[in-house]
Amino acid sequence: EMPEDLADLPVAQQQRKLMIRSCWMMGFGTLMVLVFSDPMVDILSEWGNRMSISPFYISFILAPFASNASELLSAYTYAKKKSQKSMTTALSTLIGAACMNNTFCLFVFLALVYFKNLAWQFTAETLAIVLIQWVIGGLVCVKKVQTSVTACLILACYPGCLFVVWFFENVVGWD
Repeated sequence: EMPEDLADLPVAQQQRKLMIRSCWMMGFGTLMVLVFSDPMVDILSEWGNRMSISPFYISFILAPFASNASELLSAYTYAKKKSQKSMTTALSTLIGAACMNNTFCLFVFLALVYFKNLAWQFTAETLAIVLIQWVIGGLVCVKKVQTSVTACLILACYPGCLFVVWFFENVVGWD
């Protein structure tokens, strides 16, 4: 879809203005991340300390809502149409964003551990995230159309991942 303010322009000029607007928005978004990410980490850590809960659990619950707000809004917009196609698109948007975020963050995390020679203390968290990502992939790969049942199962994976981390740390004894 073409923004209304650019719809009447020639195609070449539309493309140029779209590129400029895209670069500006991405640059502004990057600046926002740079400005707010460190204070956000401090806040989440402090909440965990004050509630005597591991900052991992606080971050796991709250950070995705902040970092994926655009995907949530996009999925909500699709879901409001209440058609089978729009609901499938909404779910696919969220699933794709979650898988891409998990994969990218895991890559960055593993690269930091490797290149900075950090001590490995994240077996439970890493394996839980990979396991749940495989479960979600299995749920969505077997169907062309995503249903409310699929959405509920995927939603259950969110607290399920926390339980798996707790189980790995407290029952299995992994770090």
